Amino acid sequence: MSVEFRIPTPLRRFASDQATVRVTAATVAEALEQLFAECPGLKAQIVEESGQVRRFVNIYVNGEDIRFLDGPKTALIAGDQIAIVPAIAGGSAPLTHPEIARYSRHLLLPEVAVEGQKKLRDGRVLLVGAGGLGSPAALYLAAAGVGTIGIVEFDVVDESNLQRQIIHDTTWVGRPKLESAAARLSALNPLVKVVPFEERLTSQNALRIFEGFDIVVDGTDNFATRYLTNDACYMLKKPNVYGSIFRFEGQASVFWPDKGPCYRCLYPTPPPPGLVPSCAEGGVLGVLPGVIGCIQATEAIKILLQAGRPLVGRLLLYDALDLSFRELKLRKDPDCPLCGTNRTVTGLVDYEEFCGIGRGEDAALPAGQEISVRELKEWLDRGDQIQLLDVREPHEAAICLIEGARLIPLAILPEHLHDLDTAKTTVVHCKSGVRSARAVQLLRQAGLSRTYNLRGGILAWAREIDPSLPTY
Repeated sequence: MSVEFRIPTPLRRFASDQATVRVTAATVAEALEQLFAECPGLKAQIVEESGQVRRFVNIYVNGEDIRFLDGPKTALIAGDQIAIVPAIAGGSAPLTHPEIARYSRHLLLPEVAVEGQKKLRDGRVLLVGAGGLGSPAALYLAAAGVGTIGIVEFDVVDESNLQRQIIHDTTWVGRPKLESAAARLSALNPLVKVVPFEERLTSQNALRIFEGFDIVVDGTDNFATRYLTNDACYMLKKPNVYGSIFRFEGQASVFWPDKGPCYRCLYPTPPPPGLVPSCAEGGVLGVLPGVIGCIQATEAIKILLQAGRPLVGRLLLYDALDLSFRELKLRKDPDCPLCGTNRTVTGLVDYEEFCGIGRGEDAALPAGQEISVRELKEWLDRGDQIQLLDVREPHEAAICLIEGARLIPLAILPEHLHDLDTAKTTVVHCKSGVRSARAVQLLRQAGLSRTYNLRGGILAWAREIDPSLPTY
């Protein structure tokens, strides 16, 4: 018959954080065997090596202590509830021998010691993203013994990720990043529980996901998710450990509600779409996210330990080329729409609309100002007089190019408008279509009305037309 165990809070980490576990058994002894088979970590907490229930643990069936029934032989019927009641002295369970061996270097630090390691073990940290920043942060949080690590990630591993996203390896290319990260963390530290969220973070799920964690580590790569993370953390009063990277520079801070400014105090509004290129467009030094991600992990650990001075009200700037750190003071903005005196942001909003993304990266272009790579191929095969313009940087063109394209980087395009043939149809491309969309707007404003953006850029051309081209 089916009965239900009620797992007390101190022991839930040995039962995959379950509050209840159902088993099928006729006696308490059989029920315990089934429980230990499903949750092996519970056995050492409840029974001694001899198999006897520990003297500081009591077992109740439907509110009756089994010591005053038939002990472990107490018969069960369907629907019975079995409660495990351990002695609680107001603190968490002692460190096990494996934990002491693994974290011995922490235990030697007076600022951490046994009580601090318990705080880490009881800590729950959520990583938004398992990419460049999330990779080193997750690895070091797991190695440090943070007991529960949540990861929000919906992407798959791409070969171009491996230059910096060190939690993944070649064997995971084409497979979910979330599965890759969970496998790596479990291999690194099996004492840590990984809670996966294989979904895109949205206004509909952010509060639900964030609610079960103590700290959120922001490893996002776009402004919409960054503002969403900031707002959700403020509404739930969770510390938001911020990090961002681009090319050779990084930033880090801690936005902690009611203790300091928020991300909106620093950047009240996002830049227009396409103005600030992503790492996919502008590149990033592979070791850079390792530095910033480790700083984020450090800040999360300090908050859990209640040690040191977190980066609240401070913005740390890192320049890898100069190998320099600078610190700027951040202040709360009294007019901040989220945390200011007259709040106007009281709930989560549509962050893509807020960031001007709308229908996507190409939303700035009206209908009829784009063509697909297959349409371009048809025009070229037909012999149409096409002026093919590449607005990427020279170092990108050295990686791959579309035959016949003329290279004029977007930054210097305004200086070369007179070099273009206004009588020809112009097709503009970049890596993925973002920079070329801006170029199309510029050229049409200059009078080249027959100018079109190549949707998907050279990546789409390589994927659909010429697979021999390398991608990056």
